[in-house]
Amino acid sequence: MSETTPELAPSNTSRFLRGVRLGTPVFLGYMPLGMAFGLMAVAAGFTIAQATACSALAIAGAGQYLAIRMIAAGGLATTLIATGVVNLRYLLFSATMAPHVSGVPRWQQGLLAFTLTDETFAINAADAREGRADRFSMLGVGAVSWVGWTLGTLIGSLAGSAIGDPNAWGVGFALPAMFTALLVGQLTGKREYVAAGLAAAAALALSLFVPRDWALVAAAVIAATVMTVVK
Repeated sequence: MSETTPELAPSNTSRFLRGVRLGTPVFLGYMPLGMAFGLMAVAAGFTIAQATACSALAIAGAGQYLAIRMIAAGGLATTLIATGVVNLRYLLFSATMAPHVSGVPRWQQGLLAFTLTDETFAINAADAREGRADRFSMLGVGAVSWVGWTLGTLIGSLAGSAIGDPNAWGVGFALPAMFTALLVGQLTGKREYVAAGLAAAAALALSLFVPRDWALVAAAVIAATVMTVVK
């Protein structure tokens, strides 16, 4: 009677490469978005090195777009507050993923936190629900996403001088397009629609009395507060 050969557990490398495969669509999506950011950053006065470093050290997505716009307008305080509010969602993302990385070494948790974005969270959370996610696959997803965002920024920065004004190419639409995509992805029920409508109404009303950027920040805080209090 023949014995069944036990199935070998996948190696750390194969699990990492599996994560890279899972994250390849994010890589492909981040390349053009990173290029758009690079173009906008150079147009705002950043050097190629500065623009690339922003993406390499932050990978903040929509927060970077928002920061470039507000820095160009000369509002440092508004920039810090707005980007902080925009990126508060990462607290919820990390809290959701925390149970899945409780036994992971702290330095690897740091890498996972660094590469946590809307897209990497969506992939890893779905993989975790199926019981397949582990630290190596998550690191693979994060690594390939980071490369796409940083490489795209570098290419866009290098092309900035040749293209000239990025707004002539419609690059300025990248920010509202990204925020719209984020919004649509989060509209999963009545509560989310109410929150979005409340934020929009508050932003329009406040923009009559305060600068537009401050109105956006205040509207986000108001909507989040109201929806937290009202269950």
